[in-house]
Amino acid sequence: MKHKIIETNIEKLRDPFVITENGTYYMYGTGWVCYKSNGDLENWTRIEKELVEVPSDCVGDKWAPEVHKYNGKYYMFTTYRSLTTDRRGCTILKSESPEGPFVEITNGHITPAEWDSIDGTFYVDEENQPWMVFVHEWVSTDDNIGRMAAAKLSEDLTHFISEPIELFRADDPEWATMGVTDGCFMYRTKDNQLLMLWSNFDKEGYCVAIARSKNGKIDGEWVQDKQLFSKETFGQYDGGHGMIFTDVDGQMYLSIHSPNAPVGDRMEKPVIIPVFEECGTIVI
Repeated sequence: MKHKIIETNIEKLRDPFVITENGTYYMYGTGWVCYKSNGDLENWTRIEKELVEVPSDCVGDKWAPEVHKYNGKYYMFTTYRSLTTDRRGCTILKSESPEGPFVEITNGHITPAEWDSIDGTFYVDEENQPWMVFVHEWVSTDDNIGRMAAAKLSEDLTHFISEPIELFRADDPEWATMGVTDGCFMYRTKDNQLLMLWSNFDKEGYCVAIARSKNGKIDGEWVQDKQLFSKETFGQYDGGHGMIFTDVDGQMYLSIHSPNAPVGDRMEKPVIIPVFEECGTIVI
């Protein structure tokens, strides 16, 4: 299945996030669901047991779960809507296994209570300081333009130990047509450049873009590259909320959902695209 776009057998799943653990692939997605595969990347089976011990303050919007292995444990970074604030926010849950159950460790939303925040991801800097990078959603900014934000995490990942900082705005790239900052995912290249995959809309629809830290640090100046994936370059469907993983043979892949909204009978389907590094960036 290498070197071609893989259409998975999953009919509908948004925000697919893939990890490889002991030769098994796990794919997590919105709705707090998980699929697994012990072989190829096309055919997946849903895990039917409960993945998450639902927090008492959660009243829906179980969005974009990511699972990261850290210090031998599995941590889920995800979003839900709060009964207390009626806002979406990011949280962190912990498990002994990639199959769960994941239990909240942050005592509710870790992101600011007065913000709508979504799509938290994990990053550990070169000083081994853990961070959450997340979306300050456009619905709660003063000008309806989304921001990408970041804050330092405690060693046990239970709380922030710094105030959030703004990294960049949704309207920074020339190609952007909306105020959306979705789906952040951090990636460091072999030549030590710090990149962020993220999604917004261009003139053809939802897409995956690359932002770059000019000094290689999370709190540095961020500049915008061209889109990595868009309908304009790949044809029939748009797609986004990308992340990078590596298969058991060392091949890198971009995982997205495509399209971003149903087109006829086609739902938001997980699609897996081979990628590689070239000249300090990621290319398809």
